[in-house]
Amino acid sequence: MKKIIILAALFIGNLVNAQQDPQFTQYFDNFLHVNPAYAGSSGMLSANAIHRQQWVGFQGAPQSTTLSLHTPLNYRSVGLGFTAVNDIIGPINQTMIYADFSYTLKLGKTARLALGLKGGINMLNVKTDAFQNVQANDPAFTNVQNQINPNVGFGVYYHDEHFFLGLSSPRIMEASSNSPTYREQRHYFGIVGGVFPVSTKWKLRPSVQVKASMGAPLSMDLSLAGIFNDKLWIGAMNRWSAAAGGFVQYQICRQFRLGLASEFGMTPIRNYNNGTFEVMMSYDFNYKKTDVKSPRYF
Repeated sequence: MKKIIILAALFIGNLVNAQQDPQFTQYFDNFLHVNPAYAGSSGMLSANAIHRQQWVGFQGAPQSTTLSLHTPLNYRSVGLGFTAVNDIIGPINQTMIYADFSYTLKLGKTARLALGLKGGINMLNVKTDAFQNVQANDPAFTNVQNQINPNVGFGVYYHDEHFFLGLSSPRIMEASSNSPTYREQRHYFGIVGGVFPVSTKWKLRPSVQVKASMGAPLSMDLSLAGIFNDKLWIGAMNRWSAAAGGFVQYQICRQFRLGLASEFGMTPIRNYNNGTFEVMMSYDFNYKKTDVKSPRYF
């Protein structure tokens, strides 16, 4: 019964402004979802998928699946990308499908500055039949079926051999196309990090992601990964005052990397679930030894 009460509170809190953007332990492998300027930055056709099962054992718990595909064109100055995300929390099911475009400026031998645009749709379904409505004709408890909201976003992404910095807002428009009750919530993302050799075998890759939106606390994810021999990635993350966890990734071959992650909450809701788990798969279509780095660090 306590689980149902907690879920109802979370649901009602998000209902007016639709659903918050999904969050990931391995957020550093999901750049394109939040920043279109990342499209084409790998220098080759790259695909990435992450599935996240949050609060395992909690009825109606969030689960998110994201797929991204991007590639450079025109001698790497132009990048194109595609992202698809399915995000479920309780009775809310949101599917986002977007195309991404970037244009990259060369600032030096390895330094690049990319500007990106994103455009697509969010399809929202809300089933409130599972809740008992104590107020007749409450507009907050109205089913929504296949509500489609078009949206656009933008981003800026700088990177060189050892450092990266991104700023973006993946969905700018907040007004709903069909309903005054369900609205998009605008988010702003900032991410910064780098890769630093510490020995002949080890590298460190720290990163920080900050997410901000009106009406919600500032969210900050801090991550530190150790990379051994360009094969094994071992790291830890902390979501400020919310969760902590760890991840392991392995570069199975030049093209394919597999990652597993887990985190536990630092709020009272952790008493009602068995933790959060993620699986990540990344594939680079790189079969020739070129100047493109493989494996990639960001």
